[in-house]
Amino acid sequence: MVSLVSSKVKEVKAEIITIGDEILIGQIVDTNSAWIGQTFNLEGIEISRINSITDTAEAIIGAIEGLLPTTELVIMTGGLGPTKDDLTKQTLARYFGAKMVFREDVWEHIVKLFEGFGRKPVERNKFQAEVPDNCEVLFNHKGTAPGMLFRHEGRRIVSLPGVPYEMKGIIVDELLPLLQDEIDYQIKHKTLFVVGVPESVLADQIEPHESEFPENIKLAYLPKPGLVRLRLTARGKRADDLHSDLEAAARVLKQAVGDPLMDGSNSAIEKYLGEVLTQKGLTVGTAESCTGGGIGATLVSVPGSSAYFEGSIVAYSYDIKETLLGVDHKTIVEKGAVSEEVVRQMSEGARTKLKVDFAVAVSGIAGPDGGTPDKPVGTSWIAIAGPTRTITEKFVFGKVRERNIQKTIFAALNLLLKEVEDYG
Repeated sequence: MVSLVSSKVKEVKAEIITIGDEILIGQIVDTNSAWIGQTFNLEGIEISRINSITDTAEAIIGAIEGLLPTTELVIMTGGLGPTKDDLTKQTLARYFGAKMVFREDVWEHIVKLFEGFGRKPVERNKFQAEVPDNCEVLFNHKGTAPGMLFRHEGRRIVSLPGVPYEMKGIIVDELLPLLQDEIDYQIKHKTLFVVGVPESVLADQIEPHESEFPENIKLAYLPKPGLVRLRLTARGKRADDLHSDLEAAARVLKQAVGDPLMDGSNSAIEKYLGEVLTQKGLTVGTAESCTGGGIGATLVSVPGSSAYFEGSIVAYSYDIKETLLGVDHKTIVEKGAVSEEVVRQMSEGARTKLKVDFAVAVSGIAGPDGGTPDKPVGTSWIAIAGPTRTITEKFVFGKVRERNIQKTIFAALNLLLKEVEDYG
């Protein structure tokens, strides 16, 4: 087995180079880099830069020659197909002073792969069994284009196919085993979140306490409409107890922020909520006005959500609120559709109608029009009806419709999570 690093290192700095015009023109989204970044981070490998380039020899060579001085590992994806516009392999061979050779073991691997598909390879597929003679082949168990590993001036440059499931397979099956025994370094994260508190306010609350973090902890603010995630990152040797360091830092954050701080367990709020609902064997449904089904859509975006999500009633009009959710007509007329009384009745009606343990209901003025001095644009009422009580809360977010809808969704999920966690 050839080692990717010659000795124990504190950490490995890596770059990703994605090759292909389809990325640059927006025809496809580069999900490969996101997966590589997440996967390598768990192995203690820091991604310093991601570079997307066109599929030309000049661009490929320029990317290699322009690597950061600290880069030790390079992952290139794309440009390894059997057609003439895939230039990566030939370009790398010329750059590293190699000649192309036909590898019988690679060809046998391709033939067996096709046999598994019930087909025979065509003559063009033989091209993919040709590799530079100075590379180490990383076998592709899910496709015909092998990965290639070059050693050059103290760096390891790895060329992989751009097809996501092929690239992932080579990294997991072939590349990571070469790295894991050599890196005495680890990175771990813990993510918490706060709903409805601006990032600037959180920073004012937290900064006076950051000196209390363990020395190896770094805090990052990750805001999105209606929610700020707080990611704690710990770095150290594999033998270090980074979990204890993260928990100590989380306690500091809890002291600084108080009850609004929630433990996301490194998950999106909808995923974490789903885990809690599943653990407790509880079910949930929604009654939505201003969000138009967005809360339900967010909940069902999580695989396995059928275990706890029963359904959603999108009740935009007065008539639907009354006929499907049992909201009293007089209450709507006197208090208005965007009111505490109406949203309370919506949640309780949804809980009965959908036969769930918890029902969340929202009604608001998303904008850009429809606001009044008493109820400006951005006003949202949220209610959670549960087995023992119904709670309500009013929010006033802002004037941008899309952001108001997104903020209402997160605020509703946050209130629901708190009620579910406190129950039982």
